[in-house]
Amino acid sequence: MGFSWFLKLVLVLGILSCCVNGLGVNWGTQATHPLSPKTVVQLLKDNGITKVKLFDADKNTMSALAGSNIEVMVAIPNNQLLVMTNYDKAKEWVRRNVTAYNFKGGVNVKYVAVGNEPFLTSYNNSFLNSTFPALQNIQNALNEAGVGDSVKATVPLNADVYESPENNPYPSFGRFRTDINTEMTQIVEFLNKNKAPFTVNIYPFLSLYGNDDFPVNYAFFDGGTPIVDSGTGIQYTNVFDANFDTLVSALKAAGYGDMTILVGEVGWPTDGDKNANNGLAVRFYNGLLPRLAANKGTPLRPGYIEVYLFALLDEDGKSIAPGNFERHWGIFRYDGQPKFPMDLSGQNQNKLLVGATGVKYLPNKWCMFNPNAKDVSKLAATIDFACSNSDCTTLGYGSSCNNLDANGNASYAFNMYFQIKDQDELACGFQGLGTTTTQNLSTEQCSFPIQLASSSSSFFSPSLVGLALMMMVSTFMLQ
Repeated sequence: MGFSWFLKLVLVLGILSCCVNGLGVNWGTQATHPLSPKTVVQLLKDNGITKVKLFDADKNTMSALAGSNIEVMVAIPNNQLLVMTNYDKAKEWVRRNVTAYNFKGGVNVKYVAVGNEPFLTSYNNSFLNSTFPALQNIQNALNEAGVGDSVKATVPLNADVYESPENNPYPSFGRFRTDINTEMTQIVEFLNKNKAPFTVNIYPFLSLYGNDDFPVNYAFFDGGTPIVDSGTGIQYTNVFDANFDTLVSALKAAGYGDMTILVGEVGWPTDGDKNANNGLAVRFYNGLLPRLAANKGTPLRPGYIEVYLFALLDEDGKSIAPGNFERHWGIFRYDGQPKFPMDLSGQNQNKLLVGATGVKYLPNKWCMFNPNAKDVSKLAATIDFACSNSDCTTLGYGSSCNNLDANGNASYAFNMYFQIKDQDELACGFQGLGTTTTQNLSTEQCSFPIQLASSSSSFFSPSLVGLALMMMVSTFMLQ
């Protein structure tokens, strides 16, 4: 009996020590067929992940997290920031989404994310006047509720809120963007006053995306040619360190050089672009995680950094306005199964993560192009329709399904629509161009997925998703 308990203890200690100290993940839910919150929480626990960053404060998600002791960052979406400028509304939000779970066996809320990258230039200042007042009200409401010492409000910001001048493009010359300097200074002063962290999202992948002249090795941690900062003489070999230290310099210039910095999002996508694949993702994480495990930090900020990987799961309902890769950031697939070997302890002893258990799928049935179709004059239009109402991002240039032939492209598009419609036979008609099959259409490079069995009514209407995506893509292309 004693030996049995000893083995269990060893197992538990092994799970608890499996991850880089303080490592968290982002859990997004913009999927047409999301895993149940209970399944995801078990996935987190099975992989020893003790911190999670959310993008809302959904009741089902919070209920599933109750009693798990997982540290949680709940969030207020950008479209609610204006509401939070009313202090009574802010107090009510805190009551419903923070203090209501503040009991033994409740939810271990540590942070409240006020908005998500609200100062992106693409938002055209839509949230410029509401972000700081919302931050003030939420933190003051937390303080008034008696939880302000343990729960801190912060604003996850994109790295584009700071920059270096063109004549001195080095980290030591980092400053906040001139057009938002007043707002950033207010936010930094308030965060410092309340001992809350500055939260930044850093994406080395985006340095490569759309810029063929960017030195590829510099996006990783294993071979970038050193670039010497003319202001400090420090050598930088990767964009993560350079980006982070540009923020350190911007904070120092604002008078808060010692402020705690939390990396709210960092990761590498695995599809939807020529630089998004499993191999490069493994290379990125095999560089990042050991650095975090060693508490190496950056040249201007050595030591421990709290980091949240982006992301836990793929999300087929996300906007693709930034790029097709947006739906493929997960270290796990849409169904909670690991994509590639990785070692969350940062020891580079790569092995597959523990996949989600109890996942239920639709039957083994696919929709494909009907080889006996007589009239193919409307094939292009039907493919466009299927892709506009589902997820065809893996068909794009450099993506995993880019090498399919014309019939393969049609089959992929038809099947994605068929799956999103829960394999409704009518969803495989396509005016006689589609037909169902029980033969798996997947190739070595391209997976034809079977969708998850619908577990709730919370998923999107595919037609509405498609319409919204087309509008967003059109807007993006015009910019």
